[in-house]
Amino acid sequence: MALSVDANGNGMYDSHKLGDAPFPRSLQISAAITTQIFSLTHSLNYFRSLELDSHHKVANMGLKSLTYQDGNETNKVDYNYTEKRAAQELTEIFERIGNVEEQIGRLEYAIKYDRLSLPQELNQIQEALDDHNYIEPALMIPTLEKISANPRMMHLAQARAQEIVERIKGDK
Repeated sequence: MALSVDANGNGMYDSHKLGDAPFPRSLQISAAITTQIFSLTHSLNYFRSLELDSHHKVANMGLKSLTYQDGNETNKVDYNYTEKRAAQELTEIFERIGNVEEQIGRLEYAIKYDRLSLPQELNQIQEALDDHNYIEPALMIPTLEKISANPRMMHLAQARAQEIVERIKGDK
């Protein structure tokens, strides 16, 4: 998974299996979350000469890389697990945005190839919203509106998609 965001909230998301071709999608992050991302990055000194890995014996949590690029300056730090709260928060933000983007991909697949799975996918979105597992759920609105407006979709899927859209818009 790779997620990049610039200071204006313009971003690119890509997630694919090794060996598969990349399929990046553009996205727009809200000003509040963009500010939070860059504030955390600033508090971590833009990853300059930074050691994040705790070096404790912990399970392999998956290698994470944080990169900051500004003009000719590029700073990168890799870690498995960190105890630095700012890095944990930044990682959580990116993972929760990634959750939204992965859900969009599953919805788009279901729209195209497996419409019968849409009610279950939409139910999972409702549960994830209840559990606050998403940051930037508004990114799903265009896909959800495609479902709710398409007369070829099951009524249950249309109604559930519309409920989710209204909930996301109401939570702003």
